[in-house]
Amino acid sequence: MIVTLFTLSVAALVAPAIVWRLGPKGFYVIALAPAAALVWVVANWPTDGQPLTESAEWIPRLHMTLDMRMDTLAAVLSVLILGIGALVLCYCAHYFDSMRPRVAVFGGEMLAFATAMFGLVISDNMLVLYVFWEITTVLSFLLVGFYGVRASSRRAATQALLVTTLGGLAMLGGIIALGTRTGSYLLSDLLANPPASSVYVDLAIAAILIGALSKSAIVPLHFWLPGAMAAPTPVSAYLHAAAMVKAGVYLVARLAPGFATLPVWQVLVLGLGAVTMLVGGWRSLRELDLKLILAFGTVSQLGFLMVLLGFGDASVALAGITMLVAHAMFKAALFMVVGIIDHSTGTRDLRKLARLGQKMPVLALIAAVASASMAGLPFTFGFVAKEAAFGTIWASSALPDWQARGIDLVLLTGAIITMAYTTRFLWGAFGRKVRPGPSLAVSRAHRPHPMFLFPPAVLAVAGIGTAFAAGWFGEIFEPYAKTLPTYGRKLEHLGLWHGFGLPLMFSMIAMVGGVGAFLLVRSMRDHLFVRPPVVNADRVYDWVLRTVDAASLAITRNTQRGSLPVTQGVILATAVVLPMAALFTGARSVLHPQGFDAPTQAVVALLMLAAAVGVAVLRNRLAAVIAIGLNGYGCAFLFARHGAPDLALTQALVETLTLVIFVLVLRKLPAESQARRSLGLDRVARIIIAVAVGATVVVIAVFAAAARSTRPLHEVIPDLAYTIGHGANAVNVLLVDIRAWDTLGEVSVLIVAATGVASMVFRDRRFGAAPRVADANTADDLMPSDRTTWLLGSDLRDPRHRSLVLEATTRLVFPTMVVLSVFLFYAGHNAPGGGFAGGLTMGLALVLRYLAGGRYELGEALPIEAGTILGTGLAVSAGTAVTSLFFGAPALSSAMFEVTLPVLGDVKLVTALFFDLGIYLIVVGLVLDILRSLGARLDTEGEVR
Repeated sequence: MIVTLFTLSVAALVAPAIVWRLGPKGFYVIALAPAAALVWVVANWPTDGQPLTESAEWIPRLHMTLDMRMDTLAAVLSVLILGIGALVLCYCAHYFDSMRPRVAVFGGEMLAFATAMFGLVISDNMLVLYVFWEITTVLSFLLVGFYGVRASSRRAATQALLVTTLGGLAMLGGIIALGTRTGSYLLSDLLANPPASSVYVDLAIAAILIGALSKSAIVPLHFWLPGAMAAPTPVSAYLHAAAMVKAGVYLVARLAPGFATLPVWQVLVLGLGAVTMLVGGWRSLRELDLKLILAFGTVSQLGFLMVLLGFGDASVALAGITMLVAHAMFKAALFMVVGIIDHSTGTRDLRKLARLGQKMPVLALIAAVASASMAGLPFTFGFVAKEAAFGTIWASSALPDWQARGIDLVLLTGAIITMAYTTRFLWGAFGRKVRPGPSLAVSRAHRPHPMFLFPPAVLAVAGIGTAFAAGWFGEIFEPYAKTLPTYGRKLEHLGLWHGFGLPLMFSMIAMVGGVGAFLLVRSMRDHLFVRPPVVNADRVYDWVLRTVDAASLAITRNTQRGSLPVTQGVILATAVVLPMAALFTGARSVLHPQGFDAPTQAVVALLMLAAAVGVAVLRNRLAAVIAIGLNGYGCAFLFARHGAPDLALTQALVETLTLVIFVLVLRKLPAESQARRSLGLDRVARIIIAVAVGATVVVIAVFAAAARSTRPLHEVIPDLAYTIGHGANAVNVLLVDIRAWDTLGEVSVLIVAATGVASMVFRDRRFGAAPRVADANTADDLMPSDRTTWLLGSDLRDPRHRSLVLEATTRLVFPTMVVLSVFLFYAGHNAPGGGFAGGLTMGLALVLRYLAGGRYELGEALPIEAGTILGTGLAVSAGTAVTSLFFGAPALSSAMFEVTLPVLGDVKLVTALFFDLGIYLIVVGLVLDILRSLGARLDTEGEVR
């Protein structure tokens, strides 16, 4: 399973190139990937109720292991996802007439979505399932927003993203709560030993159900699905009929064996599912767009599926999984039919279509067969599912008789409405109506290509073929149904004919009542639907967004007054009050603060204190910056004094670089701040906050030291660093091995910071390498071709700003610093240094070149765009995290290789070095970006002024 998932992922990555190279016919090629995966699923179908299982470590410390489990339910969903996915991709080959870059990317996104859905249904680990869940959310946002130039598409994509993402966050909270309570995040473990009902468990299940209901468009979160019809028809046929909307239904079906008896489950799943069936069906009768009729019909039938698969009875569940398969086939086929109509006539408005059945009889036949299954007419798989549902719910003992039969009557009402909008769909699209001839749109329509008709035809015919093989399919589905209780009744087997009885009577009522409802609605439409609905979910959604925007603006106006000192003061005051209140209101340990270990520490501490006071009283900004630097260098000395040379080295490098950045900014500020004649309240407040923050840090440190109740961690870290990370430098091993995930997150923050600084300075665009001497307009005049100068950029500077001593020093020191940075990077695993220290050293070397030669010298020193270096570093670090998975090891695991080289002798290479290389590049790119932003860019603006 993992290999199949990986293969599909690779296919999704190369799909855009294939489609771009071959044009629309390239969709046939990429359709082979899900088709091949479908063959694998069928060939490895779980038999005798024994699921297939695979496991691979990913992030075991976060309980995220790739535990894959394919049982009957997962296998059925996999067939739908992969089989219909392959057909939809074939359909795309004729849906798109011309090739554009966005179409090529669309092919990769569709295949990636199929991959994510396949991973979702076979994931046994709930946390991994959530990862795939959110991947489908992001991909659906991209697919729904395919027509990005249209405001309607952007709104629909954003709406779907907000609703499903908020539901997903609620689901994540429920998953963590259940995993914490049960001690396992595996669905199989959770269902084997479900926790007893309690407030905690009920809230966790409710949170998970919110995610499921939002994904499957259940009332009141149903409105995003009709809006998503702004997407291309292949997206609607796949995501909104067969795949994405089935994710929530799948999760309900998966959890039903363990939690269907909970009251919160029955209210949310059964209650809202029944309401959704009625609301969605009624809204479909109001629409004039064929696609929206199907969209609201999908909402209605998703509610039907929720009721069946969440009922908690084995026989009802068998009917539910049958309806799940039937719905995927007929609804995907009908969406593709609408796409063909739109493609051929240029409209989906049923008022503009007349006698299309005469023009396209094959298409009309396909639509009629698929619609018959949707309406539940005899000899279709939809009829088999509906008959099974009517009979099993009425006789079920899972609920009291009045509740079960009440739900059955609600479903009967929904079936009547389904028949009504099905008839309306067919009549509106293909009927003769009252016009003497075809409409203008139909008369100009072109006949679709036979291969354009092939995918919906396959699904429509399958809706009939599966009906005649209902008994055989029932045997395939029954292993899942048997995971639920039967309540003393024998399991009802599937069949095309069960004789005369209640189910047949309900079916007849639904068919006759549905046709009558259609005729009634058709005759009264001018009076029935004149006014808009009283409650419209779209309007409620817009009102919620406006309210949230207004509230956020109000909060911003009152908390962010435009004053940086006020904003920073609020943040720091909060950081003081909350931790201190928590410390002094809770249980307190006996504190044992320690004094200085040596007189040198006291001397350094006094110097740091004097420097801190100097920062507060000095008016000269440069002097204040130097005073701040003294504090940083004092910390570096204390680190070195306590036996932490690696921290001391890094602190000194960071402090030096920070001083340079401050100086670059101070060039554009007055040399001195305004004089203060009195000690105002604002300065008193600043002094109080500053002292309080410093005292808080000290108090927290003392409390943390006093709270230690076991062996100090620093005593075991050196041994762990050598045994686990294969290095003697404990600090570097912690960064690149033991706590590498933290480091990966931190370097990502560095990239965000670099992008933010550059965005504020450049404002419009930030790409491109630093300017070079050859690009300067006066380069030929200032630098004759027979002259050789090491610092090329210095000749382009104003002579008043040049320093012969600095240039000569740079010529000597720069190569040494570059070599030193490489040494610190390579030796950092066993000696002070590492990627961070090496990158800072290289950054300082670039700073030196810039200070000596100016902005043109920066381009000569490193003529590469800063964003390229940052992106390469992040790719190297993230790639190292993933590579170990292919060797069966957890992410970011390191391995050691020893080789003997002729000159160098024995060389030990640890794979964490490549992760460290990514950090090295990110730090260099960050420094280069800052130098370009706060240095070269400001220099350019100064010259222009």
